[in-house]
Amino acid sequence: MFEPRDAPYPELKKTHTMAHVGRPWTDYKPPSSAPVWAAVEGLGRYYILLAALELDVFDELQNTGPTTIEPLAERLDVPVDHLRSLLDGVVAQGLLDQFRDIYELNDTAKRYLVSDGPATMADLIAVAPGPHANWTRLADTVRNGRPATPIEDDPSAFYVPLVEGTFTTMFRCATRADLKIRYSALSAPRVLDLGAGGAPWAIAILNGCPDGTAVINDLPVVIDVAARKIGEHDVAHRCELRPGDFHSIDIEPESYDIVVLGHVCRTEGEEGAKALIARAFTALKPEGRLLLADYFPDMERKFNPHAVIMGTTMMASTEKGFTFTHKQFSEWLDEAGFGNKRLIEPIGFQQTFVATKPRNN
Repeated sequence: MFEPRDAPYPELKKTHTMAHVGRPWTDYKPPSSAPVWAAVEGLGRYYILLAALELDVFDELQNTGPTTIEPLAERLDVPVDHLRSLLDGVVAQGLLDQFRDIYELNDTAKRYLVSDGPATMADLIAVAPGPHANWTRLADTVRNGRPATPIEDDPSAFYVPLVEGTFTTMFRCATRADLKIRYSALSAPRVLDLGAGGAPWAIAILNGCPDGTAVINDLPVVIDVAARKIGEHDVAHRCELRPGDFHSIDIEPESYDIVVLGHVCRTEGEEGAKALIARAFTALKPEGRLLLADYFPDMERKFNPHAVIMGTTMMASTEKGFTFTHKQFSEWLDEAGFGNKRLIEPIGFQQTFVATKPRNN
């Protein structure tokens, strides 16, 4: 005769069966703790990678090739056991390879973590989260509606290393954007790059347009990075540097073929972002195009974790910064008068709205 068995988790009462609450799994086993541990380990994972970069582990492995721990520890002048523990943590994250006590760079490390990699992020990693101390006070920031030490208190201290670190990625994005929007087909475009940082967009466009010119704007100290970059790329003679606040500098109306807002709108809050879009519209010639690059969460703010976490990062360290959805930006572009909107993704995680100023406003 069949006898009913006790549920494997007797603390779950029969009133909590799937028929009553529609939760089929929790009647049989609890949810995994893996998401909680992933969050807990996230801090350690980041600082393991950061320490490896600070110790020049990746560059040294590029110099030595595959090696055991002892000669690498000698070259780095660190204790063997401590270095092994660190490297094993890097291997566990898939950022190095290890086989029979031989450590070596994998393809990810060669591309992103050595200082001269083709898409290096080595200088970006330390600054990408914003000031690290702000994360330890995130709850207070949420309570108070403002971080204790926003980056606006000393913008040059934060933005100079940030634009240095992001240049390689942004330049790749801007260069590959030509495959989608063909700015190189313009004969002699005039470009306005607002909040340009190291000016990766202006440089990429001028590289593709030998007769093009650019006005490059950023804060007085940050624009020094742009000055150096345009010199390195041999386009300085076609550029005007215009330092100052992009909300208040003088901008000639209907004078530009392309206006770039590259990852600046999310620092400004909703009203500031709308104001920048409106300034871009005024500056463009009829049929000129706005290129607005940023990280855009989906409408439900949960299916694009990269953009969502970037929004939290902005909240943690800026006075007004948040990320905004594709829908919000699309509506703001419409309100400003733009038409023919497109969304392109030249490289992974780097999306850009392309919007055109109509001929007849």
